[in-house]
Amino acid sequence: MAHFDLALLLSGNYHDWLLSGLNISLQLSALTLALALPLSVAVALLRLAPSRALNWLGFAYVEAIRNVPLLAHMLFWYFGAPEMLPAPWKERLYAGNMELLGAVAALTLYTAAYMAEDIRSGIRAIPVQQFEAGRALGFGFLATMRLVVLPQALRTTAPPLISQTLNLWKNTSIATVIGVAELMYQAQRVETSSFRSVEAFAFATAAYLAVSLGISALAAWSQRRHARGGA
Repeated sequence: MAHFDLALLLSGNYHDWLLSGLNISLQLSALTLALALPLSVAVALLRLAPSRALNWLGFAYVEAIRNVPLLAHMLFWYFGAPEMLPAPWKERLYAGNMELLGAVAALTLYTAAYMAEDIRSGIRAIPVQQFEAGRALGFGFLATMRLVVLPQALRTTAPPLISQTLNLWKNTSIATVIGVAELMYQAQRVETSSFRSVEAFAFATAAYLAVSLGISALAAWSQRRHARGGA
């Protein structure tokens, strides 16, 4: 039985490939989170806006995104969406890092749809008197949300939003199907080049687990902090 080659993970080209993949996975998560959070707030406000047309628009976005698998979103944004653009734009996109752009687009839209529902629930948990107080001070709908309601709602929804961040971190692995050189892609590359599948995927598993446990610990801390604040 072949022995576990720890040296393969500690130095050399394979070590560099795996660390590069981990770095790209972390960057992909961070960039997606930075884009998904404001988008999710906007969608949540659409769901609660005093307009049936805006309500329907937010509802349609959430339902259309959440009821299609992330893999389909990923393939659409890489293969399908560029085909709808003029030929020069499409060529320019594919000449650049279209893999990363497609992954960011798919992950952002997908993550925002789930976060929007958490934020909407957090907003609805705020007593209506808070909203009425803002309106009594002369604030409009958006100003009341921004200055009075949203700061409280975001504190309430911090634990579920952190849980969605955990899902986002794990979902970055799906970007391998469109050629993003993230952690899973590099683990498969190492396995193909070295035929050391145990070492390659042990590293990927340990990396996913370590980051996931860190995010889970942050979620648990946030829940305890919120519970103490409520008490």
